[in-house]
Amino acid sequence: MKSDKLSSLLIVLLLVGVTILFGGDFFGRELKTYQQNKVLGTQDERGFEQAVVKRVIDGDTVELSDGRKVRYIGMDTPETKHPNKGVECFGVEASNFNKDLVEGKIVQLEKDVSETDRYGRLLRYVWIEDRQVNKVLVSEGYAFARSYPPDISYQDEFREAEKFARENNKGLWAECYAEEREKLNQYIQEVDQKIQGASDQTQVVGEGCVIKGNISDNGQLYHFPECPSYSKTVISESNGERWFCSVKEAEQAGWTKAGNCP
Repeated sequence: MKSDKLSSLLIVLLLVGVTILFGGDFFGRELKTYQQNKVLGTQDERGFEQAVVKRVIDGDTVELSDGRKVRYIGMDTPETKHPNKGVECFGVEASNFNKDLVEGKIVQLEKDVSETDRYGRLLRYVWIEDRQVNKVLVSEGYAFARSYPPDISYQDEFREAEKFARENNKGLWAECYAEEREKLNQYIQEVDQKIQGASDQTQVVGEGCVIKGNISDNGQLYHFPECPSYSKTVISESNGERWFCSVKEAEQAGWTKAGNCP
């Protein structure tokens, strides 16, 4: 009996010593590490790969615990580390928000069609339980909806999420585009007559987003209402084409002004 009590006392003293030596959250950290290691390489009930985010690189890119890098698909956040663009408006905020969402946490990775991009990064939709991080970033105004074929499974949802963020002046739409949107609205009023008189092939979109992003043999080109080919340009969002709310937004997404535009 005395021997059992002595053993229990030694165990308690050992636990207290370890806690003092390594800090009060030692056991919490060890439990978290154990839980994370347990899920690595497994799939959840939806068939999505489970992984742990080691660190956030920027608003739309993370590094996993095994060293692989993941690029979120269907959206883009403003740059923070681009060699030519530098730190763009709301880039730091997007990166910090992404960090709060996923860094150090277990996530689920959903593949669309493509496996990796040209830089070798995995192309994935990232989930935390029932929340899709890609969509959350767009709906909260930290990212633009950007879908590039063939990875367009959630294209319509992301467009609606961006529309919601824009109409409610969330995130970058309030901080970065307020003045430009006012100028664009004035411009829209001036060219409204031209749009109304266009042919039946002309597509008109609401919410002030009238710049057409077209994909052709010449690449990704944008057309605004004063461009000669504007009325003939038909947008097919299922093919990755889209509408833009400003020239800045179009160019930021990598589109170039059509050569025949003034």
